[in-house]
Amino acid sequence: MSKFITLEGVDGAGKSTHIPTIANLLRAQGKEVLVTREPGGTPLGEKLRALLLHEAMHPETETMLMFAARREHLEQVIKPALARGVYVLSDRFTDATFAYQCGGRGVSADKVRQLETWVQDSFQPDLTLLFDVPIAVSTQRLAGARDPDRFERENGEFFERIRQAYLARATDFPQRFRIIDSGKTLKEITKKLEEIVLSI
Repeated sequence: MSKFITLEGVDGAGKSTHIPTIANLLRAQGKEVLVTREPGGTPLGEKLRALLLHEAMHPETETMLMFAARREHLEQVIKPALARGVYVLSDRFTDATFAYQCGGRGVSADKVRQLETWVQDSFQPDLTLLFDVPIAVSTQRLAGARDPDRFERENGEFFERIRQAYLARATDFPQRFRIIDSGKTLKEITKKLEEIVLSI
């Protein structure tokens, strides 16, 4: 049976670094894996991603564009792949909207839940890996970004709100969240990911 696995965390938490590791662990078990990302994942989604990362806009406009990209992503990529028995590994999904747009920007969680129900119905990830790291560490990592987008240029308070929103989501949905201490060494994180993937 296929699974939908999402990776979440603040910018600089290092989640994207570990996507190839997780994909390879799954492939080693004989699983076919599709790696994708949000916002993006489709031709239209990638165009919306460029707008979201680089164009200033109202927080609610930002939120609705995220869900517009997500709708295309679900219909064109995620659901068809799952129907074929493929494991889908996505760099961010709706938890990111609750973290960034609700926690970071202050958009009403009720409005986001309405959009979530409209766009996804009851569809949710089977497993969410939350890469958690102190904001001081993530900020230091982001300092090396060559061309930071408008999210990466935000201050530490913005990212701390996001981090707390993510941790609150993990508390609310413990059945699907696994928290990864992203401040540990690469070897330690890889070992933890191996344990999680083998338990799926």
